[in-house]
Amino acid sequence: MENILLVEDDLNLIDGLEYSFQKNRFHVDIARTVQEALSLYEDQKYDLLVLDLTLPDGTGFEICKKVRLTSTVPIIFLTASDEEVNIVMGLDMGGDDYITKPFKLNELISRLKALLRRANSFQGEASEFNSNGIRIELLNNRAFKNEQVLELTAAEFRLLGLLMKNSDMVLTRQTILDALWDNHGNFIDDNTLSVYIRRLRNKIEDDPNHPQMLLTVRGLGYKWNVIR
Repeated sequence: MENILLVEDDLNLIDGLEYSFQKNRFHVDIARTVQEALSLYEDQKYDLLVLDLTLPDGTGFEICKKVRLTSTVPIIFLTASDEEVNIVMGLDMGGDDYITKPFKLNELISRLKALLRRANSFQGEASEFNSNGIRIELLNNRAFKNEQVLELTAAEFRLLGLLMKNSDMVLTRQTILDALWDNHGNFIDDNTLSVYIRRLRNKIEDDPNHPQMLLTVRGLGYKWNVIR
């Protein structure tokens, strides 16, 4: 049974989410504040975090920042606003997905299952890829640049792994979305991928404004360029 940490302060929403999670055979712990969430996270191992943005003592962003210092556990944000600034901010801080309130419980469950499937299948590949001074260990869920650990989110790691496994091949935006989100790309705003690409370039490229490894092929998609 997979463990989920739900961080939400709306009691009515908590009841519905808890029932739905348990019905789908998830174990769920509930926190209503930032402090409660961080305390639970330190004491337990979770497979996925569901974070509300607005909490009595802070925001879900604060929890995400803390978690991303040590973990690539999948994170999905619950937001009452569909403003692009909040969505981009959440993704930039390390979120893997978001859903805007009000939402259908079945849609949220589908997204959670998709994120968990991708995380579990990706971690199960006992392989290593190495090029351009970048090395990824799929089994250990780690990435390095010139043997220095890269701080990547789960989505960034999957994106990097997908590109490196298909070196010198152009992958369309839809191909990438389908691969990363388990054919649930209709749940993901196309701008989300652009955010991930930009964020990954900032971490792996010597000059993100003039990328040498993660290239954009205009009108086609992206490719991992093996520098020879």
